[in-house]
Amino acid sequence: MFQQFTLAHGVKLFVRPTEQFKTINISFKWKEELTEQSAAIRSVLANILQYSNEEYPTNSAFRKKLDDLYGSVLYVDSSKKGNKHILSLNAETVNDAFLSNEKVVDEIFSILQTVIFKPLLQEGQFVESIVKREKEQVIERIQSMYDDKTRYAQQRLLENIRPNHPASISANGTVPTVQAITNDQLVKMYKQLLHEDELSIYVVGDVDVNEMKQKFEKHFQFTDRQIIPTSEVSVPLAANDKEFLHEIQDMKQGKLHIAYRTPVTFFSEEFPVMQMTNGILGGFAHSKLFMNVREKESMAYYASSSFASLYGLIFVLAGIDANLKDKAVKLIDEQLKAMQDGEITDLEINQTKSMLTNQLKEAMDSARAQIEIYDQYKELNEDFTVEDWIGKWSDISKEQIGQMASKIEKEFVYFLSGKESEENE
Repeated sequence: MFQQFTLAHGVKLFVRPTEQFKTINISFKWKEELTEQSAAIRSVLANILQYSNEEYPTNSAFRKKLDDLYGSVLYVDSSKKGNKHILSLNAETVNDAFLSNEKVVDEIFSILQTVIFKPLLQEGQFVESIVKREKEQVIERIQSMYDDKTRYAQQRLLENIRPNHPASISANGTVPTVQAITNDQLVKMYKQLLHEDELSIYVVGDVDVNEMKQKFEKHFQFTDRQIIPTSEVSVPLAANDKEFLHEIQDMKQGKLHIAYRTPVTFFSEEFPVMQMTNGILGGFAHSKLFMNVREKESMAYYASSSFASLYGLIFVLAGIDANLKDKAVKLIDEQLKAMQDGEITDLEINQTKSMLTNQLKEAMDSARAQIEIYDQYKELNEDFTVEDWIGKWSDISKEQIGQMASKIEKEFVYFLSGKESEENE
């Protein structure tokens, strides 16, 4: 899928030449171990690097320059994957091949170089007013979760089943950790980014591979750094013996979130079987949860499941009326039990294979998605291709799915509802 080059120890360039797109997408991904404090610092640092630098000290000047380059896009963000925090610098620009005599790509490379190596500093520190502003922006981003009750409920579930674990640590940290960030910590993290973090760089577009390699070697002189091998994230059981928590907020629709533990992760040989199992349980519109909990019984506004493969956890989410909580949990339990008993039809299997296949193929219509998919799957095999992975689903049998369902164990039920449910109990 991608051709690979080593620019320095711990710094790899991945290039995918394709005529599929008229633009060129570039992504830098710096990775380090995820902690609550480092996530907060890196999220604020991402904002600072995005909105100001030595050559374009204000956001408006920077955006105007990008607009002049045929509306090129450049942004920095932070995310997490397993036990790693990822700070990404992404750019999308028009391909010079579609212009007359202009060299937009070279200008984008210069801008990327400026963002990485020439941040706006005063006497070795970031501008304090900018630091204050971007800390406030990250705090607002964290607090926005409280307005999205589904996100809030999922976070509360994670905090109860995996406290102080990568699964429950936000990619933005917490409000207190952001508030406590100092300028010195930001500068130290910036230097770590340049010299210590494992770095993967991706390019997707109609490009000459060797020319791209030369451009990166010319513009970016990265130093060697140590590589921390990607490993399976250990997922200990929660330290409490609770299996259910009901919380009340001022809201109407109840949010039912159930966590299940499994012995399978992204790195397991059985991972493709679990993808199929989750698809039949609640991954798609033909799934048992959707058809029986939502459609047949009309018990939920939505009902679905997802597999957090890097943590070996399955989550079932349902939007229900508060007084239907017990019935909904019982009906959800019945769907998993049916799969464990082998009640799986050929139609369900074939539909799930088709949906997984279409989902993966459709993702490849986006350059950004190609980068994200390969960035994860290359941890299993750097020769990853869509066709090979689709082949892994093709021979999975009903018996394998039933056996896999039998390895799924319910761990915790979290329910968030309005005050009227408290009155009914």
